[in-house]
Amino acid sequence: MTGTERPTSELFDRLSKLSPKRLALLALELQERLDVAERADTQPIAIVGMACRLPGANTPDEYWQLLSNGADAVGDVPTSRWDAAALYDPDPDAPGKIATRWGGFLDDIDKFEPQIFGISPREAQTLDPQQRILLEVAWEALEHAGIAPDSLQGSSTGVYVGVCNSDYVQLLLDGDGEDLDMYVSTGNAGSVASGRLSYVLGLQGPALTVDTACSSSLVAVHLAIQALRDGSCRMALAGGVNVILSPKTTMTLSRAKMMAADGRCKAFDVRADGFVRGEGCGLVVLKRMSDALADGDNVLAVIRGSAVNQDGRSNGLTAPNGPSQVAVIRAAVADAGVEPAEISYVEAHGTGTALGDPIEAQALGAALGAGRSAGNRLMIGSAKTNLGHLESAAGIAGLLKVVLSLQHGQIPPLLHLTEPSPFIPWGRLPLDLPTVLTPWSPVAGRRLAGVSAFGFSGTNAHVVLEAAPAAPARDDVAIDRPRHVLALSARTETALVQLADRFAQHLGSSDAAPLADAAFTVNAGRADHLNRLAIVASDASEAALALADFVHPGASAAPPTSSRTVHGIATGTRAPDVVFLFTGHGSQYVDMGRALYETQPVFRGALDRCAALLAPLMQQPLLHVLFADVSSASTVPSEQLMASMAFAQPALFALEYALAELWQSWGVRPTAVVGHSAGEYVAAVIAGAMSLEDGLKLIAARGRLMASLPPDGEMATVFAPEELVAALIAPHRDRVSIAAINGPASLALSGTGGALQRVLEELRAEGIEVRPLSIPIAAHSPQV
Repeated sequence: MTGTERPTSELFDRLSKLSPKRLALLALELQERLDVAERADTQPIAIVGMACRLPGANTPDEYWQLLSNGADAVGDVPTSRWDAAALYDPDPDAPGKIATRWGGFLDDIDKFEPQIFGISPREAQTLDPQQRILLEVAWEALEHAGIAPDSLQGSSTGVYVGVCNSDYVQLLLDGDGEDLDMYVSTGNAGSVASGRLSYVLGLQGPALTVDTACSSSLVAVHLAIQALRDGSCRMALAGGVNVILSPKTTMTLSRAKMMAADGRCKAFDVRADGFVRGEGCGLVVLKRMSDALADGDNVLAVIRGSAVNQDGRSNGLTAPNGPSQVAVIRAAVADAGVEPAEISYVEAHGTGTALGDPIEAQALGAALGAGRSAGNRLMIGSAKTNLGHLESAAGIAGLLKVVLSLQHGQIPPLLHLTEPSPFIPWGRLPLDLPTVLTPWSPVAGRRLAGVSAFGFSGTNAHVVLEAAPAAPARDDVAIDRPRHVLALSARTETALVQLADRFAQHLGSSDAAPLADAAFTVNAGRADHLNRLAIVASDASEAALALADFVHPGASAAPPTSSRTVHGIATGTRAPDVVFLFTGHGSQYVDMGRALYETQPVFRGALDRCAALLAPLMQQPLLHVLFADVSSASTVPSEQLMASMAFAQPALFALEYALAELWQSWGVRPTAVVGHSAGEYVAAVIAGAMSLEDGLKLIAARGRLMASLPPDGEMATVFAPEELVAALIAPHRDRVSIAAINGPASLALSGTGGALQRVLEELRAEGIEVRPLSIPIAAHSPQV
């Protein structure tokens, strides 16, 4: 018997000894495990954040405006890149020349603030602009997701980035060598493009740089999806970047006759004669759908499935291969678990070449045409007609376009279409080309789309997306909090003013988000820098006014808002030590904490826990003691109950405990806790010295014992030094004593009968401020 046969034989022997019922239970357990594994392999992926830097658009909102308006972002080659006029020759065979003088280019790629990312100015000089832009866009994508970038240190977040060009290092190598330093290798290595993101953000998930040419960024998204599904990471950044700095690659593409004569990608048009190059960057923040929902993320769209394959040995290394395109689309649709006819739009690769367009259109028809009715034709488009071919960033540009289209329920027009290509059998294919902004009608109640990217390396990718599910109904509290804190920060004062100005304009607009939502997202989802501004406001318009006053002091005719504005520079990167001080009896009053109970779920939950634990320990319900109009079987007024130490002390404990829980839920955690009198019990619970149950039992017993003392005592706060007060009370030391020393000039006196009142009169005569306390006994004195 072999080694593999023995374990198998032993397994069958054990199984044969199980009862039929146990075998059935075992089969059910194994099936459940298999089902869980299969669900994990096909779990949908949520896009929870995104950012971009594209020709004519630096944000997703600007990108949508460009797409929906049918704008063409292709223009002349900037003079900062190369002398296009000197190098241009319409003859593609002209040696040393370029058959185009156009492209889709980014503005200000030379502008970069390295200090934000912990990079020295010297290192930044030889840092590839592609790495610079990736850092900026990654930061923006995370903040767009409501995730503070500096909160991810040590997290299992993956990074998957598509990069295929390396113009910058070629420029450095072509120079005289003076710019070559120790940073050139890390500043320009493709591997470091992803690795630097992980390094700067402290991410410990996988980090991969992908180069499959034009499909790089979509392949990167596919790899991120796989990593999320198999548990390699809990969150991922995925996308790509492309920057064009040298004319040399364009020269080779001209020789290959790939450049459009008019500098435009005319996808699926009769005039399709090549593409125009473009540059840009796009990144998405991805999570498993279950995690995104558990985290309360704003889901922008859902990735249902994806696939990657290769052309293999076809009719040419760089030539598109129809059967492979059909196969990758079918595989992605199968992975998504949907029917081909449910896909209503595809963002095509759509470069605008006479060979590639017909092959792609027929592949789309073959892969997605089955089962379509006459009213369910497949619309196809290409962002390359707006931006040019972004090469390693092309796939992510198409994916972002689809996310935006799903969000707006509209499909942007395909540009530069004069007449559909005669090489495509349109009559046999259920395909439509949208030439205007077109409403996106759901198919069977769903909006599903595909995104294609085909690399000239032969690596193909396809991703299937669906519109995000409707957001769950908000569990709004009955009363919104009366004030909100909006905290902004930036690296420099100038940047802070610019940020405040943008927020002032947004919050002052008619479509501004509620201030509560804006404040939460900004406070919790942005990194903290040293230059800081905080405003307190009740609504968006009030916040906008305060921000405008900060940006333009004195320009507004409205009353000044400086009392609600705090502005300054943080003195260090370490959070200050925080001490919680829990006060004693005498600070209580009816309806204390009422607004917090009605507006803050954490506070309300903590107070309700205390009420439930105190129910068997108190003769009156806690909430009736605290709040005057809470419905209760009790006929005793809250004011009367609060005057009794038996009820006031547990009420004060519960309020202070709920306040501490609320502060800690906001991330304000004490380094130390201090308690005075009844407050000592709360401090002990927050410090972990005793449980909440024990703390409440003790404070309830203390309150009952204190209430049993003769009600002939009094207490008062005196604002004077201990030596002075001690001398004044010396003649009354048998009935008046110093109960507490609260500070250098703040004491508490305790006494019985009229003795304390006589002492207080003497103190007032000396010009000393005194304040009687609402305590009916001489606490912290020999009388207790």
